Amino acid sequence: MRTDRLLAVLLLLQRRGQVTAAEVARELEVSERTARRDLDALATAGVPVYSLRGRGGGWRLVGGARTDLSGLTASEARALFLVAGPASAATPGVKAALRKLIHALPEPFREQAEAAAASVVVDPRRWGSGPDGHRPPRFLDQLQDAVIRGVQVRLGYVDREGAETGRTVHPLGVVAKGPSWYLVSCTEAGRRTFRIDRVSSVDPTGEPVHRPEGFDLAESWRAIADEVDRGRTPLEARALCTPGELGVLRIAFGGRLEVGGAVADGRIEVVVRGRDEHVLAGELAALVDWVEVTGPAGVRDRLASIGSALVGRYA
Repeated sequence: MRTDRLLAVLLLLQRRGQVTAAEVARELEVSERTARRDLDALATAGVPVYSLRGRGGGWRLVGGARTDLSGLTASEARALFLVAGPASAATPGVKAALRKLIHALPEPFREQAEAAAASVVVDPRRWGSGPDGHRPPRFLDQLQDAVIRGVQVRLGYVDREGAETGRTVHPLGVVAKGPSWYLVSCTEAGRRTFRIDRVSSVDPTGEPVHRPEGFDLAESWRAIADEVDRGRTPLEARALCTPGELGVLRIAFGGRLEVGGAVADGRIEVVVRGRDEHVLAGELAALVDWVEVTGPAGVRDRLASIGSALVGRYA
């Protein structure tokens, strides 16, 4: 973490020309003593920094020496600050340090670094049980770059029936959902999501993206994922669960479980979503000791049929 702080101090010096220990402490949320140690450490490490004593003093770089994160290009800086966004697996402390570095970046880099930090969401849960895959789709880098630079693209896209179409979209962000990648964008028909492995071409137009006010990629993806999940599991079964086993249901059904209130005998009302009566009854049959399904009738009938079959085979 100290390395992150030293980079932040160096970039503060570059941006402001002169800083005091108190200013460094406020910017990086550390004590003045720690700030002074960091400034001394830069000088010890050979960075051309020196201090001016007295009123109006502070720390300066000798001869206005400058560095852009040790020579990083603008695209390399964007890649670094992807680590600061919500998609990252980095610890909160590392993310916080990188966000502080964003504020210290030279002006030409800062806007795109901030965009990079908010351009990607990673959702580790997969849709259903499709095959795993780890190879990034062909146009992922180009689309992520369009999101970060805020430019519209002409998108070639092949739908699930194999028909190819072209459209101009406003890229808002990319999302990793298990092994699949998606582009969230605005189009003439409203907000749309595209599977990036179905993208056949990407042609930046140079026109700026019109980003909805207050748009948040993570929040938007949660709404998209919930809508897709509900479409995949349209059937709802109502049930009563013993309080101590709610944890088992949460593990078994995840986001398909909705928990309600308690009834007179202390059990908890729950709703479980599934694909159809047969599949959902099969899942619920394993929880017969803790769950009583109250509806719909089709799920109850299927459970009774499963019970009769088990009794006939194992009694």
